[in-house]
Amino acid sequence: MDRIAKLIPEELKITIKKAIEAEPRLQELMKRDPQVEELLKVAQTLEGLNRHTSTHAAGVVISPRAMVEFLPVCKGPKGEVLTQYDMVHTEMTGLIKFDFLGLKTLTVIDRAVKLIEADIGAGFDISRIPLDDQKTYDLLCKGDALGVFQLESSGMRSLLMKMKPEVFSDLIALVALYRPGPLESGMVDQFVETKHGRMIAQYPLPQLEPILKETYGVIVYQEQVMKIANVLASYSLGDADNLRRAMGKKKAEVMEAEKEKFLAGAAKNNLPADKAEYIFDLMAKFAGYGFNKSHSAAYALIAYQTAYLKAHYPAQFMAALLSCDVNNTDKVVRYITECQDHEIDVLPPDINESNKDFTVINDRIRFGLAAVKNVGGSALDSIMEERDLDGPYKSLEDFCNRVDSRKVNRRVIESLIKAGAFDSLGARRSQFFAVLDQALEQAQASQRDKLSGQISLFAVMPEEQVAKSGSIELPDIDEWTDKEKLAYEKETVGFYITGHPLDNFRQDIRAVADTDIAGLAEWGDNQPVRVGGLVREYKEHKSKKGDRMAFITLEDTAAAVEVVIFPEAFARSGHLLTRDEPLVVLGTVKQEERGAKIIADAVDDLAEARLKYTCGARILLQADKVSRQKLELLKTRVREHHGPCPVSLTLHFDGRGEVDIDTPRDFTVRPCREFSEAVAQTLGYPAVNYLKTKAEVQARNGGKNNRWRQKDE
Repeated sequence: MDRIAKLIPEELKITIKKAIEAEPRLQELMKRDPQVEELLKVAQTLEGLNRHTSTHAAGVVISPRAMVEFLPVCKGPKGEVLTQYDMVHTEMTGLIKFDFLGLKTLTVIDRAVKLIEADIGAGFDISRIPLDDQKTYDLLCKGDALGVFQLESSGMRSLLMKMKPEVFSDLIALVALYRPGPLESGMVDQFVETKHGRMIAQYPLPQLEPILKETYGVIVYQEQVMKIANVLASYSLGDADNLRRAMGKKKAEVMEAEKEKFLAGAAKNNLPADKAEYIFDLMAKFAGYGFNKSHSAAYALIAYQTAYLKAHYPAQFMAALLSCDVNNTDKVVRYITECQDHEIDVLPPDINESNKDFTVINDRIRFGLAAVKNVGGSALDSIMEERDLDGPYKSLEDFCNRVDSRKVNRRVIESLIKAGAFDSLGARRSQFFAVLDQALEQAQASQRDKLSGQISLFAVMPEEQVAKSGSIELPDIDEWTDKEKLAYEKETVGFYITGHPLDNFRQDIRAVADTDIAGLAEWGDNQPVRVGGLVREYKEHKSKKGDRMAFITLEDTAAAVEVVIFPEAFARSGHLLTRDEPLVVLGTVKQEERGAKIIADAVDDLAEARLKYTCGARILLQADKVSRQKLELLKTRVREHHGPCPVSLTLHFDGRGEVDIDTPRDFTVRPCREFSEAVAQTLGYPAVNYLKTKAEVQARNGGKNNRWRQKDE
């Protein structure tokens, strides 16, 4: 069966008949094996039949009388009453179907509003925010829309920067236009060019200007199609709606009848026949792309509200987003990076400050305790109830003594220590971990005494004396290394909080990579690319020939991508894949339904990649800050970092241009972060840019600006 299935060509809307015609090996199998012939014959009979019954989760049918008077019903898997007819046949009975859609974004807004109210201590009504807020439009014009409803994809953010919305109606149009049809038809470019005055809006008839003025002469909405038919051909709004529906579904026979009706109506209104026919064809063309304006306006309002929250209350908005997506690791990593880009601190969970979900304290986001693995609902309730009852926890032993050990066990406390939840109690994570057994034993003894009715010596002593006598002495040991701390954070929370293993390598990766991993969404299919990151997952396989190959997940500070390493590349670089060090992958992008993946041609460690992919280093000297002494020191720095990469010098005169300075052939360096830092320290400012060949940059980016270089230069 598997062998036969793999012979079916991977083609959209393929049928078994087409597959047999296109694949000679299938024909050969049918001739050789009567069972295969019978199988494919039966399969063709079954092809296209409904595989199973399914329920439209959002569809609710409303009836004026008992439902069984209109159609047959049945019981669903949870005992709910379902129509036996599908959507189309249900509507044909005359009943009306409503779709009630739940938006997670409404929960995000609700949480953000509650966080704002908790912070400012006053009522905040999201429904009363002004729709002409300049700060909100400035944020959108910059494309700073990560987390903003409907506007956060890379393509939409690019369109935001091109369109530069200024009024709410621009946002309604944005939501309606950003779809494959309008993008491919040129409507979007026409809209943008006309909006910015680079094209003049065209109105075939003066009567169309009031209808199309807000969309700069472009038919964007279905309601515009209806209004044109109403004004030019005297359609009733009901008939105009039927015309819209016919155009949207492109039913030829219905369209022909509607065209005659439209032309007749236009003739009665004294419109020239050629103009009327041109406008009907124009309507038919755009109706296929047209969007329902009322739907677009509702979505645009939610988009605006989320943009307003991000512009005015970024910490509260990002905390709400993180709370709603806490189980989606990729999104949480992106949002934490976004917080860092907006200089919003994201702090580890804290045993005394954290609530269940993410909270905001002094414009800093605090992780919720529910985000920590192994901390279940009952443990969380016990910790928070005790804290609310008797105040903050003063030490690890105080915590162990007060919480219910049946709910908050060793595993829970270990996870909290690793996540950094006890950091505010004034000791190192390594110290807490070292004395945990002692604290638990002391707590168990204390709780046994309470249950047996015994009074300990400490119970009759003053509180400060108890603290001194019963306090566990912390050992004088070093804190875990940064690498260990980050690994434990990843283990217990699912992502890094206080830093990232790549923090010290970002500059090096940017110098050789074409894009960050998140930017692969904008890359063309089958286009070459270089990216850098750490191996998060590694799975080794054997090819059909028995050769070793691997699938890895490569991650940087904001995203991750699957990389396939076939035997030839694996033979050269397999030894690097299990190291906990940054790698640079050169390969080909494959855009698939689930996102991009990379077929690797080469994998190098970061140091080797810097040598391999850097063709030169350019040092920019600011003329007013140059001295003979600094140049002598600069020469020394180049000698200290000698390597194969040629160095060029450019003397920059502020406002008056630049002069390139010839350097000796042996004036070469090893491209690395250490050299850049040494030069910056010598000159007093960052001055080194590592260069890739122009031909390579253009080939890899299809003429686009390199994403990293664009930021750095």
